[in-house]
Amino acid sequence: MFIGVVVLAQFMCLAGLGQAIAPVKIIASGLGVDNPGQEAWFSAAYSLTTGTFILIAGRLGDILGHKRVFVFGYLFLGIWSGFAGFSAYVGRQIFFDVCRGMQGIGSALLAPNALALLGRAYPPGIKKNLTFALFGAMAPWGFVIGALFGALFSQTTWWPWTFWSYGAAAFALSAFSLLVVPKQLAKEAQFAGVTNVPGFDWTGSALGVIGLVLVNIAFNNGPLYGWSTPHVYFVLIIGVLVLVAFLWVERRAESPLLPVSAFNGTVTYTMALIGIGWGSFGIWIYYSWRFLEEFRHLSPLNVSAQFTPALVCGLIAAGATGFMLTHTPVSFTMLIAMLAFFAGQAISAFMPVHQTYWPQMFVSILIMPFGMDMSFPAATVILSNHMPREHQGLAASLVNTMVNYSISLALGIAGTVEVSVMAHDGTLEDAIWGVRCAFFTGLALAGCGVLLGVSYFIKSMIKEGWKVAQH
Repeated sequence: MFIGVVVLAQFMCLAGLGQAIAPVKIIASGLGVDNPGQEAWFSAAYSLTTGTFILIAGRLGDILGHKRVFVFGYLFLGIWSGFAGFSAYVGRQIFFDVCRGMQGIGSALLAPNALALLGRAYPPGIKKNLTFALFGAMAPWGFVIGALFGALFSQTTWWPWTFWSYGAAAFALSAFSLLVVPKQLAKEAQFAGVTNVPGFDWTGSALGVIGLVLVNIAFNNGPLYGWSTPHVYFVLIIGVLVLVAFLWVERRAESPLLPVSAFNGTVTYTMALIGIGWGSFGIWIYYSWRFLEEFRHLSPLNVSAQFTPALVCGLIAAGATGFMLTHTPVSFTMLIAMLAFFAGQAISAFMPVHQTYWPQMFVSILIMPFGMDMSFPAATVILSNHMPREHQGLAASLVNTMVNYSISLALGIAGTVEVSVMAHDGTLEDAIWGVRCAFFTGLALAGCGVLLGVSYFIKSMIKEGWKVAQH
């Protein structure tokens, strides 16, 4: 039961993303929104705050105890999911976006502390690898089930019930986790034998959040207002300057939020691969949904059903990942993940509008879970085993930060490309070309991931040979 309630954190995090992508047009209609750039914020706001606050959530787990923050994360997620549903009565997009952002903070509290609990519960070995692989397998399951219920409630009853039912599940999991997470993983046990309990880096946390939020807002507002609008690039410049200040502070902080010493060559390669791969995935999932709904005129429920093969492939990918992590170098697993991201993108990027589901979309859906479920556990195992016990929350946070922040940032980049290439003459061909170029953006990102993955693999082979890490 302990494993179940902890891995469901990953399920809930991805369900929170899927629940707004599937019925995006229905939610937009209810809130009086008809701009694709504004609709993208329904998903981007959630991923933005998840990625931005994960490092802080991991550090809070290191200080307050992973179990305590984990339980509160479910509770916080449930509260703001309820408010997101009530935004139907408010009728304002900005209120809904804020609620989605607060939901993202709830997911941020969950993800790194769930991984930290798993990392502390099991010593390095096969069981730990399989547990992390199962955690990764929850990503496609969470997204697809979240999308299915989002589409079901939106089409058959009323879209707020998507968020109210999700909130009820979060409340139940909060209570359940309070009971089943062992006392051995509570705060007192967490710091047994630890002489230097980490402090909280207030200045670094504030600068990090402000910088990441401003940069992301700039990229996601670029498609809405245009990059020639002064306030868009002004926000970007300020965000970059704040992030530079953040790095300067972190080099001098007593208890840095992001220890510079953690970024050796292996960690840097891994984080770059995760960011590129999952950014590509974010573009693929969002624009695949738009393509099927807008141009093939499928209902949200129908599109959700088309994505259900990802559930089976997710489990197969998780099992394959558990095997590969114990029989092949981690760099090889990451390379296979990047190839899966690239192949899935390449197949979907060239889909004709008037085509059946099976030749391309189906195949793309079969392949993509291998990119998700291989990259996430591999990166998590690497960092979990390279961080000291008192910083397990930080190790898990680094992976989750890149996963979620890259999704939000990549959507802004793809949106900018989409708007830039369109002639804005209102024709269907123009709209299709814009979406297709957004797909090409994801394909280019995935291609960079493959090149970086090959480089990392060759470098590790030269340095260590065909060495299987002791996880």
